[in-house]
Amino acid sequence: MQPPGTDMTGICFRDQLWLNTYPLDRNLIFDYFALSPFYDWTCNNEKLRMQSIHPLDISQLSKMTGIEYMLSEVMEPHLFIIRKQKRDSAEKVTPMLAYYILDGSIYQAPQLCNVFAARVGRALYYISKAFTTAASKLEKIGYGDTENESETSEPKGGKETIDFKEVKRVDHILASLQRKVTYVM
Repeated sequence: MQPPGTDMTGICFRDQLWLNTYPLDRNLIFDYFALSPFYDWTCNNEKLRMQSIHPLDISQLSKMTGIEYMLSEVMEPHLFIIRKQKRDSAEKVTPMLAYYILDGSIYQAPQLCNVFAARVGRALYYISKAFTTAASKLEKIGYGDTENESETSEPKGGKETIDFKEVKRVDHILASLQRKVTYVM
């Protein structure tokens, strides 16, 4: 058993022998979940099991306080979602973690803050990469060494005019944004 608070989102539990012997349904799914390393043997559900009471009996669980598991969503026989929660009274429960059983494999669902952090981190990476690419393309234009050139110059192709003042302004904005994005990462 893992210590409380341990991130176990990288772990998958599957007991093929159990799955070959018993069906996955709402009556037996908790017994299967109790075999996994995600299960806390000190929970209220285990106390009910020791008294030969069904571990998901809400009439009994609501009289207790402490850690408990509830079956929150069911799409038999493929998907079951179990919520770990802390019960303070019959009416007050605080959700802690969620687990899902998908076709017999049990996973800990990631916490929402971790999902957001990963998505924001990925977005910042791509934004930073875009600024680096844009800055390198601007450097290839060759405006950096042209202090004495006129305000506009016509490229060798002769089709469009480059305003070096505008290029320097855009480069300054991109460099400023790149520093800010790099600072955040």
